[in-house]
Amino acid sequence: MSSSDKAPSQQAVLNEPAVKQSGTRSMTGYAQTRRQTSAGELTFSLRSVNHRGLDLHFHLGSDFAPYEAAIRALLKERVGRGHVEIRAWLAREGESGAISVNHAALQRYADAFRQAANELQIASQPDLNVLLSLPGVLNGAPEAKPLDPCFAAELVAAASLCIQDLNECRQREGGELTVFILHELRDIEAATREILALRAEALGFFHRRLREKLSELVGAAFSSEGRLAEEAALLADRSDIQEELTRLTVHTREMRRILENGGLIGKPLDFLLQEMNRETNTIVSKSSGAGEPGLKITNLALGLKANIERIREQALNLE
Repeated sequence: MSSSDKAPSQQAVLNEPAVKQSGTRSMTGYAQTRRQTSAGELTFSLRSVNHRGLDLHFHLGSDFAPYEAAIRALLKERVGRGHVEIRAWLAREGESGAISVNHAALQRYADAFRQAANELQIASQPDLNVLLSLPGVLNGAPEAKPLDPCFAAELVAAASLCIQDLNECRQREGGELTVFILHELRDIEAATREILALRAEALGFFHRRLREKLSELVGAAFSSEGRLAEEAALLADRSDIQEELTRLTVHTREMRRILENGGLIGKPLDFLLQEMNRETNTIVSKSSGAGEPGLKITNLALGLKANIERIREQALNLE
């Protein structure tokens, strides 16, 4: 197995030089912010994983319903892609008192439920979560008070800070993924140079083999040795991999540029990887009949495909 067939070791990845300025972010991250507000202690958290677009999922209590639009706008402004779960809790001041269950009221509700189910001939059991939320079941539960108008600004400030922490988390992971991709890219560049060095040998093999084949097929029909050589050269050129190697080199260079510039790079990388995989497949196809040089090229190209696939797996997590 060639070196390009192996996943990079942890030390090799750590030794890979970092890009100059990478604003590359992973789509995976978590952040949580706690701060004191006019209504009590607010906890705001964000969790994100990869997704083809920006997919926001809110898990908020009824207290936060009026503010969802503002939080959504803030996230759309500062997060590019990812499946993001938004959660918030508010521990209101004065809610620390003990809460007790009014068992008599709870029993009356349960009895009424069973009586109704029996009369309607419905096989069902009461839900304790629902029963506990009914009036008079819980003693000492504080009555929800309207939130102060200034709470909106406090919530947005907490959300903004949490988004900042999330993006910093995503950028740290994005930097690590970038280092991994650069290592794979270095292996692709090395293998491409090796294939380029074998190209002339493979072309020579094709030329000799095709010339012999033509000579066998047409025999005396080709009286001119020069014409026979021209036909063999023409057929050999159709098996030349120079064009594919050139495009592969250009795609690799463009991938480095994209990684250095950072930003929303996941989709451009995906497109480049598709093109690189296509060029590699063509190299394998064209080299299949080139004897020993062709076998060497095929092994190197298969290693390239493994490198490309490992990059693709990681690029799926990039914003």
